[in-house]
Amino acid sequence: MTFLADRLAAVKPSPTIAISTLAGEMRAAGADVIALSAGEPDFDTPENIRDAGKAAIDGGKTRYTAPDGIPELKAAIIAKFKRDNRLDYTPEQVIVSTGGKQVLFNALFATLNAGDEVIIPAPYWVSYPDMVRLCDGTPVMVECDEAAGFKLTPEALEAAITPQSKWLIFNSPSNPTGAGYSRAELKALTEVLLRHPQLWIMSDDMYEHIAFPGFDFCTPAEVEPKLYGRTLTVNGVSKAYAMTGWRIGYAGGPAALVSAMKKVQGQSTSNASSISQWAAVEALNGPQDYLATSGAVFLRRRDLVVARLNAIAGITCATPEGAFYVYPSIKGLIGRTTPEGKVLRSDEDFALALLETVGVAVVHGAAFGLSPHFRVSYAAADEVLIEACERIQRFCEGLSAA
Repeated sequence: MTFLADRLAAVKPSPTIAISTLAGEMRAAGADVIALSAGEPDFDTPENIRDAGKAAIDGGKTRYTAPDGIPELKAAIIAKFKRDNRLDYTPEQVIVSTGGKQVLFNALFATLNAGDEVIIPAPYWVSYPDMVRLCDGTPVMVECDEAAGFKLTPEALEAAITPQSKWLIFNSPSNPTGAGYSRAELKALTEVLLRHPQLWIMSDDMYEHIAFPGFDFCTPAEVEPKLYGRTLTVNGVSKAYAMTGWRIGYAGGPAALVSAMKKVQGQSTSNASSISQWAAVEALNGPQDYLATSGAVFLRRRDLVVARLNAIAGITCATPEGAFYVYPSIKGLIGRTTPEGKVLRSDEDFALALLETVGVAVVHGAAFGLSPHFRVSYAAADEVLIEACERIQRFCEGLSAA
């Protein structure tokens, strides 16, 4: 008899954390490593938000709060949903959690029974399938290749739905590809969803405010109001406001679902940090000019990285609509051999050899459910990205045909 729960056997550690940890260990040992594996902005949290956190400490706002969030933050979230997404929620329909990941986990834990299926378009954020498994559900991955723009098509969605389907996890702009769904593309998906009333929608909008010219963000319950009653719209302050360490995520959805999520949270972590909540109030209610400033920087970096990677023989890199990732294909490099004699049989082989040989840490595509690709986070200074791309080019030029 093993001491650990059986469900853990199906769950893998986060590959993004694993590669970042390996890169950190190499750095600690003296290696020159450029880490492009972590999914967080490299900017400091804006000063007005930091000041709000300091004011909360100085004002004694350091005690327990209601498990689902302080009234002031709930009001700011309600105003944000109305302002940005034309969605109306009451305080009973809003929950604040310790990061967006906890929001997603709470919802799955509160709703999934053994045998329930969750449809997950691939490539996907690495945590989606394992969260489903931890909650005794069955992840159903639907491959969305580069020819489809890394996007779920109505036909593929229809084919994936069964009587056991309970959730669709939807992420736009996407981690890892940066692919964003247009209003027309999303409308076509919602028409399928309307035909299957048992299927709920979990819309992960974490990268909403990192959207590039030519792409207008929209979210499912906004595009199709008839889905409002079975949609959980998830967001947070981590990516948009460079607040990853503050750990604040939130969601709006049906009151009964949010109440169940609150019950789960009340018996696990209880409230998110009181200080972080007050900082998030300022993030949502305060000046929003930071979003345009940081967005312009990410756009410049996107274009730099896409151009440089596409100049490397054997790599093709699609141009993303949002987020701060690219997801290049290395189909032209599979089967080639490193100078050390190692054959690259997979994108994991490629990522490990790239790190060991030239000191660039990226995440292999298999971690996100679609190979042969790798993910680059371009949330780094321009000079760092230029150096990283030069190292990647040098590595690829050093490969020989089998």
